[in-house]
Amino acid sequence: MSDVLGASLRQVYERIKLQFYKEVFCSAHDNDTGLSAVEAFSLEVIDQLGCPTIGRFAEFLNISRSNATYKVAGLVRLGYVRKERSGPDKREYYLVLTDKYRSGAALLDGYMSALVERIHGRFTPEETEEFARKLNIIATELMPAPDEES
Repeated sequence: MSDVLGASLRQVYERIKLQFYKEVFCSAHDNDTGLSAVEAFSLEVIDQLGCPTIGRFAEFLNISRSNATYKVAGLVRLGYVRKERSGPDKREYYLVLTDKYRSGAALLDGYMSALVERIHGRFTPEETEEFARKLNIIATELMPAPDEES
C-alpha cells in the first residue's frame, strides 16, 4: 500500500512542479514581468522564506552573499522586491515582496485555485474537509521546511 501512496504523492508533486516550471518560463517571456527564470525562482524562494535577510537568502540557496546581493539588486530594480532596514541597529535589510509581485507573479495561484475548485466539485464537503485536515498534518508535522531538515 505504501508504494501506491508514494507513487500518488510523486504524481501530484510532479504535476504541480511541471505547472510551476511552465509558469516560470512563461513569465520569463512575458514583457510585463521582465523576469528571467532565475529571477522568478528567486522571488518564490524569498516568498517562502518570509522576508529573509540577504544573508538568509544566500545561505538557503547556498550561494555567496555577493551573488545574492546581485540577484536581489536586479529584483529591486524591476520593482518586485524592496529592502527594509532591520530593527534598531539597521545593519541588515529584510527582503520584502512588493505589490507588483503579489499582483502578477504569484505563479501557481490560478492553477491551485482551479485545482481546489475541481476538488470541491469531485468530493463531498466531508471528504474535502478530511483531505484538507490530512494535508495540513502533512505540511505542518510530517514535512519540515527545506531549511529545517537535518
